Amino acid sequence: MRKAFFILLIIVSACKDETKVVEIPKEIPEEAPLEIAIEKTGTQVKPTAKQILETLKTQGFETFDYVDKKTKDTIIMQKYFMAFLKKGPIVNQNEEEVVILQEEHLSHLEKMYALGYADISEPFIDDGDIRGVTIYNVPTLAMADSLAKSDPIVKAGRLEVEIHPWWAAKGYHLR
Repeated sequence: MRKAFFILLIIVSACKDETKVVEIPKEIPEEAPLEIAIEKTGTQVKPTAKQILETLKTQGFETFDYVDKKTKDTIIMQKYFMAFLKKGPIVNQNEEEVVILQEEHLSHLEKMYALGYADISEPFIDDGDIRGVTIYNVPTLAMADSLAKSDPIVKAGRLEVEIHPWWAAKGYHLR
């Protein structure tokens, strides 16, 4: 119940015309806010595609589904938000400040993952303008933007954010 209230609060806040920063909880909840589990006589069972779709819809996610012709499995597509972290305009911090900002940045990303708001967050290994990417698992662009811009390294101007909506199959893994 607490999880649903928190998500509803974020969605309502994000839907207003004015831009507001999404409040990130100080403590990580006991369960990830987007976890789907069905209890059956004390054991967890895999939810059906219909149950997953209903849960995602209730939480405000945009989805669609189709049946794979080969496997006959229902594939659920969900809209995620891919945030590209790009070199920012303010890079005049001294070495000590950069170390502190990087630690705070990594802590922020760990918290986003632990809260279930981000699924992948990794740096690029070339020296281009795009420094990294984070995939946000939230219902709206406004939420993804607010969470990405709450990153201390973004607030300091060392990095800036460019976000794009992205469809991905729910439950698929990198190989």
